[in-house]
Amino acid sequence: MNLALRPGQLSVPPDGRQSDAALAVCTGARRLLAGLGYASVTELTLASGRRADIIALGPDGCVWIVEVKSSLADFRADGKWPEYRDLCDRFFFAVSGTFPCRVLPDEAGLIVADGYGAAMVREAPEHRMAGARRKAVTLRFAHAAANRHHMLVDPAGAAGWMD
Repeated sequence: MNLALRPGQLSVPPDGRQSDAALAVCTGARRLLAGLGYASVTELTLASGRRADIIALGPDGCVWIVEVKSSLADFRADGKWPEYRDLCDRFFFAVSGTFPCRVLPDEAGLIVADGYGAAMVREAPEHRMAGARRKAVTLRFAHAAANRHHMLVDPAGAAGWMD
């Protein structure tokens, strides 16, 4: 993995949970989302206890969840993806260009990505969340994003202690 940075570029180190392939797909998918005006966070634990690979908040308040699949074996081992549908307005899979996309269900959107960018191959069907659930998911997103930003700029303060 190339961790060389250009001047002014921030890098988030891998957390050890993703393979290099999954990290590349995640990077490209998040760049696509940003280009569409969505803010995103990764590895967000939801109220259900499940952890979304990517959750994105749109400019109009809509919530998308993107499940990253690095291989066919990864997809086949994961039966939890339908549970995410109740916690978002649209659900997508993000995969590499070599993934056999024909195995992915039609009721999910499809993003094909690499470490540089991505393309939305199939739009996800919309299934709008109820207002109370939207508020809960949005607050969880906001708290996670704010806490992660705080950790970047002030790790000691974000941990709850100061000298």
